[in-house]
Amino acid sequence: MIKKPTDELMKELLCSNNIDRYIKENEQHFVDLTVSEFLNEYVKAKNLVKSQIFKNSEMNDIYGYQIFSGSRTPSRNTLISLCVGMEMTVDEVQATLKIAGFAMLYPKNKRDAIIIHGINTKQSVFEINNTLYNNLEETL
Repeated sequence: MIKKPTDELMKELLCSNNIDRYIKENEQHFVDLTVSEFLNEYVKAKNLVKSQIFKNSEMNDIYGYQIFSGSRTPSRNTLISLCVGMEMTVDEVQATLKIAGFAMLYPKNKRDAIIIHGINTKQSVFEINNTLYNNLEETL
C-alpha cells in the first residue's frame, strides 16, 4: 500500500466536515509507532549495531538500551544525539522528532541551525556540541 503524503492528508483533513469519515478513510496512513519501535525498526533496516550507536551518541549503554526497550523515554536532545549516532539525514531526524512528539529542528533558531548544519555535514555529537558551546548555546 502506498502511503499518502502528509500535505495531501492535511488538505483532506481541512476540507473534511466529518472527522469520523476522515479517520476511517485514512486510518492506514496514521503513524502508530512508539519511539522505541521506530528506532528498533530503523536499526534493523540499516543493519546498525546498538553499542556503536551509543558510542557515537556519547551515551551510556544502559540508558541507550532502556530507550530502545521502551522503558525510558528520551528527551529531545537525547533523541537528536541518537539520530546523529545513527547517522540519520536531516529529513530522517525531522521524521523521528515528529514521531516522538517533539518540535522539529527549526532553521530560524540559532541552536537548531547549528544542529541541522552538523547533521547535514555528518559531524559527530562531539563536533556539534563543540560548535554549540562555542556559540554559547546549550549542548546536546
